[in-house]
Amino acid sequence: MMVRENNNIPTVSVFRFYANSRQILKNPLPFHINNFNKLGDTFQIKLGFGKPLIFSRDPQFAEYVLQRNHKNYKKSPIQTKDMAKYLGKGLLTSEGEHWRKQRKLIQPAFHKKQLEKLLETIKSAILFEIQKIKTEQPIDIFPIFNDLAFQTVVKSLFSSAINKSEINRLQHITEAAQKMLVRELRQPYLGWWFHWGGAIRKHQNLVTEARGILKKIVSDRRQRENREGDLLDMLLDARYEDGKAMEEEQLLDEILILFTAGHETTSNALTFTAELLARNPEVQEKIASEVMEAENTATDLMQVLKSCPYTQNVIEESMRLYPPAYFIDRKSVEDDYFEGKFVPKGSSVLFAIYEVHQHRKHWEKPETFIPQRFSENEKRPYFPFGAGPRKCIGNNFAMYEMILTIAEVIKQFKIDYKEESIKINPLITLKPKDAFLQFKKREL
Repeated sequence: MMVRENNNIPTVSVFRFYANSRQILKNPLPFHINNFNKLGDTFQIKLGFGKPLIFSRDPQFAEYVLQRNHKNYKKSPIQTKDMAKYLGKGLLTSEGEHWRKQRKLIQPAFHKKQLEKLLETIKSAILFEIQKIKTEQPIDIFPIFNDLAFQTVVKSLFSSAINKSEINRLQHITEAAQKMLVRELRQPYLGWWFHWGGAIRKHQNLVTEARGILKKIVSDRRQRENREGDLLDMLLDARYEDGKAMEEEQLLDEILILFTAGHETTSNALTFTAELLARNPEVQEKIASEVMEAENTATDLMQVLKSCPYTQNVIEESMRLYPPAYFIDRKSVEDDYFEGKFVPKGSSVLFAIYEVHQHRKHWEKPETFIPQRFSENEKRPYFPFGAGPRKCIGNNFAMYEMILTIAEVIKQFKIDYKEESIKINPLITLKPKDAFLQFKKREL
């Protein structure tokens, strides 16, 4: 059943929403895809007397909200309230002037020239972690890539100023807080129990423990005279317009957010890429040839990265098919209109990036893995790192890390052919499920 409102946005009935609520809780993608196919690129759901939830796979609408009129759309309470409860008020969870001030302060640390100094550290962490890949037997590759992504962030932040037990504890706390947040968002009707039963308090105490570990590392670094040249040094050196440095609590907020945002989406993307490579052995061989030629001719790691465009195209195509950040949500500050569509003040607008990236109107054979499509200069709607002023600040870091990882994995291993379809688990990010692959040593 569909009602057409006078704001020109088709409406899904509340009855239909609640009839599918159990399936939506488990995996919302089929419900949304079905609505898009029936109603068009934008639809809305009205629950009770609240403001509508507007869903869209229209890339022009996304560009309008995320770029051209971004000042009228703020982050949702999922980020500014739910995530902030565990991560504090850093770039990912802040709004308004505070966000602008932090973005301007931190942006230079993620400039390509600065990241170039970290490439050896990143590669060293990658080489250590991929030693865990066992050959001639099926293994779940996700935990290995998950550890790799976390270790890469930690080593880039702290160099050698942190021991293994501290790293393991920080990873445990970060991932435990993420799982708790997923439970809260997926089971809002249990909010009272999470609160009174002590689950929220328990995880907030864990985060307090993590902040204590970080505070000691920062204090030790401040007392040392020699520099490491890592991200922590860059953040400690950063100055606001008035010449002041970040206060310690703010610095800890930003570090916690780097842990969370900097490892989960990357490990998801690496796992999906490996799954796709298992189904496309010829792509593995192209990567191997490209990487070996690049390493034979390049004089440094940045040159190696620049000499591996096909490997980059493979990762870009993987993130088109399986975008880790598979939705982007915003809340309208004031009434707004876009191409005849009325967006009332206080409406939630959710852009289905998974669907944008597979829209037949914009992509030829959208369900097919075709890396070379990204070697063309044609502009297409592509939002793996968001868009506009809030585009992920670590996008270059993530790409360098993923190119180096896939290059090293394929240089050392062949992934056995796998035929069955790739399984997904849509949580806060799009996660892989049952990513069991079999590797064998590559003969050089």
